[in-house]
Amino acid sequence: MFTISRCGAALFFVALVAGCSSSKPTPAEKASMMETTPARASDECKANRKKCLHEGSYDVGERDYAEDEAKRLNLAESQRLRRLFGK
Repeated sequence: MFTISRCGAALFFVALVAGCSSSKPTPAEKASMMETTPARASDECKANRKKCLHEGSYDVGERDYAEDEAKRLNLAESQRLRRLFGK
């Protein structure tokens, strides 16, 4: 178990150092960063929840979809945390 924790800590440190790179992105890299993927949107929501709150009217069925997706994601995260902490 400690080996997994050490590996996880090492990977976290490597990711942290890689994220602090001082090089500037090229115009092509900037363009690709502008594309919002679900993973990127999720990370942005974790950092600033207000960015992900919808203001205004929804399209037909969009509100129901958003609520169902939120329920699904909350359930998946609850199950992941239960597995992680063994409860």
